[in-house]
Amino acid sequence: MDLKELLGDDLYSQVTEKLGDKKIMVDDGNLIPKSKFEQVNEDKKAYKGQVEKLQTDLEAVRKKAGEVEGLNTVITELKETLKKKDKEIADREFNYSLDSALKDAKCKNTKALKALLDMDSIKYQDGKLDGLENQLNSLKESDSYLFDIEIPGNTGGIGNFGRKGNSIVNPWSKETFNLTEQARILKENPALAEQLKNNK
Repeated sequence: MDLKELLGDDLYSQVTEKLGDKKIMVDDGNLIPKSKFEQVNEDKKAYKGQVEKLQTDLEAVRKKAGEVEGLNTVITELKETLKKKDKEIADREFNYSLDSALKDAKCKNTKALKALLDMDSIKYQDGKLDGLENQLNSLKESDSYLFDIEIPGNTGGIGNFGRKGNSIVNPWSKETFNLTEQARILKENPALAEQLKNNK
């Protein structure tokens, strides 16, 4: 029921005339009281504030997660770098020890000798090279020209070719070239002959 029906035509005309542009609303039970409206409005603002705080917290969590992921990537990269550095240091120590060992073995050409070594079977542990000595002993027999062979003087040695002090006179060198001595050494000690040829 509206206001006109409640007041009747005459009274309604008088009231509307007095009110002018103002309106009167009839409470039929569907109107929301001002206090309740204000409470709902306050609740809405509170919920909005909570949502905004949750969004801010979520962004902070996402940022931290991104930082953690970034840190994990950096840590992984550092571990890989450390592995490479450890390998470089181990390789350096191995090569240094190998060169020292070859020098001690009187090797004349380390590059050529290394090409004949089975590197995979040589292990560097506690400052020692395991598996090298046996290979060097075998190579001294099969490829003696790669080593400086020490022959003590005045022992008769192999053949009767001349000596100077404690060293063998090399019949392949320009200064002491001698075909007879060359033939004798080739026959009696081919390994020594090969070494002298390469050391003329």
